[in-house]
Amino acid sequence: MLGIGLWDWAALVVYFVVIAGLGLWSARRVSDTADFFIGGRRFGKTFMVFFSFGAGTSGNDAVGVSSKTYTSGLSGIWYQWLWLFCTPFYWLIAPVFRRMRALTTGDYFEARYGPRTAGLYTMVGVIVLTVNIGVIQLGAGSMIEAVSNGMISRHVAIFAMTTLFVIYGIAGGLGAAIITDFIQGMLTILLSFMLLPFALKAVGGFAGLHAGIADKHMFSLVAPGEINAFHIAILCVNALIGIVTQPHIMGVCAAGRNEMDGRVGFAGGNLLKRFCTIAWTVIGLCAVVMYPGLTGTQPDLVYGNVARDLLPAIMPGLVGIFLAALLASVMSSCDAFMVSCSGLFTQNLYRRFLVTGRDDKHYVLVGRIASLVIVATAVIFAFTVSNVPRGLEIFFALQAMMGAAFWLGLFWRRATPAGAWAATLVSIAIYFFTLSRPFNNWAVQTLPEYMIWDGSFRVSWQMFFYLTAGFATGILVSLVTPRMPDAKLDRVYACLRTPVRESEPHMPEPFMLPPGVTPPPPRKLINHPDFEIPVPSREGMMGFGFFALSVVLLIAFVYWMATWGAPT
Repeated sequence: MLGIGLWDWAALVVYFVVIAGLGLWSARRVSDTADFFIGGRRFGKTFMVFFSFGAGTSGNDAVGVSSKTYTSGLSGIWYQWLWLFCTPFYWLIAPVFRRMRALTTGDYFEARYGPRTAGLYTMVGVIVLTVNIGVIQLGAGSMIEAVSNGMISRHVAIFAMTTLFVIYGIAGGLGAAIITDFIQGMLTILLSFMLLPFALKAVGGFAGLHAGIADKHMFSLVAPGEINAFHIAILCVNALIGIVTQPHIMGVCAAGRNEMDGRVGFAGGNLLKRFCTIAWTVIGLCAVVMYPGLTGTQPDLVYGNVARDLLPAIMPGLVGIFLAALLASVMSSCDAFMVSCSGLFTQNLYRRFLVTGRDDKHYVLVGRIASLVIVATAVIFAFTVSNVPRGLEIFFALQAMMGAAFWLGLFWRRATPAGAWAATLVSIAIYFFTLSRPFNNWAVQTLPEYMIWDGSFRVSWQMFFYLTAGFATGILVSLVTPRMPDAKLDRVYACLRTPVRESEPHMPEPFMLPPGVTPPPPRKLINHPDFEIPVPSREGMMGFGFFALSVVLLIAFVYWMATWGAPT
């Protein structure tokens, strides 16, 4: 039936019923905006790990990495490992968001710069996550189309997936996303590894990979072509600068009961994703041997093709489990993104500028309506973007547009609203200018060869210029525009250096300390009145060291894995 067997449909139906039921059950706990947009800050370490993993991992990632590996070799792993070197920093970033005591990242921009800058962030943030939802839907739809041998089109698949996560996400908000992500996270891990042994067996193991792939550069982590060392370095810098401005990161870091829940969840969940990425990459290499000569958008289908061709012969129902895991990975990301987007719109635009002074039930309703509009826009984007890797590149760029404004405001008291606006607008202008056909025609004829790839200006150099220009513009404009009032800045930085205590009550406004709490004195790395770079705690440095070592070991393992089965 539609290219999928009866047992497979049975597995899918069971999954649909369980997830929808859990999401709707969690809706009973939604009584105000804190419950809907931040989950009531009631979740422990295990739930936070799987929420971070689920929100940051989707079947689209498997599609994108395997597709890029098919065309570029082992270096395609960097299309998700671009976040790898950020992982230790997540341990340090999570407490910062928790100490904001805010519902959205837009609250930070309002407290630091003012409501207009928060409005700018809201517009950029909603666009970023709308694009991301669309790319995720496209990748998952491509995989379902491949698994069903074309009998279920990617467009039909996208509508079906959207309907389900919208139902429980709108009902239960972020709490529903976190609860369902616990199950969906485990299914995503299953999705990542269930194909691996069968795909390797089909090609004759790692020895078969080396025998079937003549180009030995395909087994290099740093390829001489598109994904070279500079490309990897810039992608990683772009990722670290932009990760903090992704709207859902507030929930990932601050929906826990305390700071340690956020630390363990954010860093631990993402380290788990780095491990799963290895499996997606090996599947892409297996596909090079199994399906030689694919071009255009066909590489987007290789992960689904492997599942379609191998799983039915092993056991009935495995395709259904695979599809359930795929849908789980998609919805665990999209539901979190949808709620975060609606929170931004409701809290930082609608409540701030359009309709003020209404009760929380009104704003929860507006958030639910905004969720529908955001998802509908994301579906339209999914139908227009050319392929998954291209969609990922658009997302990588857009998520860093307000990175300079965030980091300058966090560490430098001299940063001003005019500087934040200038940094953002200049970054956006350079991004779109370097995408234009006239510029690319000029670049191909004029610039050095190492700045050109496949007839266009390299993505890595594009990122280098908009990041450099954004920070430089933000600094220069801030230096020539009036300073922010000290009283406003003192409140922000006092809150950021005050740890969240156990069972701390929810405050009515962001960046507000509970009664009786006195901020500790500042401990700065740079003893200058304009800098607010804190001395890391012992706990912070130990965690950072652990995750840094984990990153090194992961890279060493993949480097070693690439030699398995190679002729001596």
